[in-house]
Amino acid sequence: MWAHSMTVQDYQDLIDRGWRRSGRYVYKPVMNQTCCPQYTIRCRSLQFQPSKSHKKVLKKMLKFLAKGEISKGNCEDEPMEPSMEDAVAGDVALINKLDLQCDLKKLGDNLKESLEREVKKKGKSTKKEESNEFIQSQDKNEELGSGEPSHAVDVHTAPKPGKGADLSKPPCRKAKEIRKERKRLKLMQQSPAGGPEGFQAPREPKTKPNQPKSLEELIFESLPEDASHKLEVRLVPVSFEDPEFKSSLSQSFSLYVKYQMAIHQDPPEECGKTEFTGFLCTSPLEPENPPNGPDCGYGSFHQQYWLDGKIIAVGVIDILPYCVSSVYLYYDPDYSFLSLGVYSALREIAFTRQLHEKASQLSYYYMGFYIHSCPKMRYKGHYRPSDLLCPETYVWVPIEQCLPSLENSKYCRFNQDPEAADEGRSRDPDRLQVLYKKAILPYGVFKQQQREPGEEAAVLQYASLVGQACSERMLLFRN
Repeated sequence: MWAHSMTVQDYQDLIDRGWRRSGRYVYKPVMNQTCCPQYTIRCRSLQFQPSKSHKKVLKKMLKFLAKGEISKGNCEDEPMEPSMEDAVAGDVALINKLDLQCDLKKLGDNLKESLEREVKKKGKSTKKEESNEFIQSQDKNEELGSGEPSHAVDVHTAPKPGKGADLSKPPCRKAKEIRKERKRLKLMQQSPAGGPEGFQAPREPKTKPNQPKSLEELIFESLPEDASHKLEVRLVPVSFEDPEFKSSLSQSFSLYVKYQMAIHQDPPEECGKTEFTGFLCTSPLEPENPPNGPDCGYGSFHQQYWLDGKIIAVGVIDILPYCVSSVYLYYDPDYSFLSLGVYSALREIAFTRQLHEKASQLSYYYMGFYIHSCPKMRYKGHYRPSDLLCPETYVWVPIEQCLPSLENSKYCRFNQDPEAADEGRSRDPDRLQVLYKKAILPYGVFKQQQREPGEEAAVLQYASLVGQACSERMLLFRN
């Protein structure tokens, strides 16, 4: 539907029924018919804890700002699958929790002895060969993290026979796998006291073990006075009457064109000023600034990332009564090495928490749609804890409970109660409000004046999709 004007509460209620907006165009997927069901996803920002890969992105930004260091690693903007570091961190945390230090010592002894045997056997050994020896222990390491009773671990495992396989040598491994295994071993070396001789003793943690750094501490860590770069995040209302929005519009538009052409391979004719304005600079949301709301008020905004006086990214967001809703992000492809997609999402989560301090009801970060059947879109599920919206009853269900069902079927009803129904469904369509010939009429009155074929079916469909509350508050235009 086309939204000429909409209150922030109406849009909040609509996105809680699976709707989203693109400019003034507001749409809802037909979930049980579409090829790729799109489930509304929200992150519980107050309980959010950054993962190992999230922390890595934040540290990368701090290093760049402080010293101008540019990471030579993977420059992908979104972590499409949980990283190896996250898996390792989970394993080590579980090992420590189960108090298996003695088994780690046994594992370490076996690793050390096997390496010494190999060095004596071959004389000189390259670093790659040493790494291959360590890799043999990977499957056994995972056993320790599984919660199963542990036992003595043998490091050497015979490779599976294959064409041309030399059983006297360890199997060939890719350099990437070797690097991952080194990470795993490094974490294990930093396990609690009692490790084998030759392993590093753990450093004293800066904070208590049970008190990891908060998201805000990681983002706003102090920089040296002689920092190489300065990053400033500005919140600008989407309004052509706002002087800051108007003065930065040309630079923002140029950045959008550069992003669309480089990242999405859009041709220049599809990246015009009209497309940009209609998509990202127009919003049906009416700005509101109630006394109990956030200082910036409610409505649509651009969050601009200024690096050394130049815009390098723009996050388009809606600030609503219960959430910050992410609409779109575009950034300078020259700064892809900073993982700006992940970085901006973390900043928006922190911003949601900041707004919550003034507006206590505002506590969620909506990330748009989660599409499980599209692997590239699964990264949204990595911001935990998060919930998916049941497409039939419109209740929120923790994503962990939804994933097993999604593995079996693209379309799922997440609410496990078979008796549960949509509490906000349209119960009395005659009370729906219609705007007709500059007059507001209840649909019950309007339908007596109209005999257009298909009119009633269209109105009833609208009522069922927006729900009873919105159908009574919003005005459905008829001509």
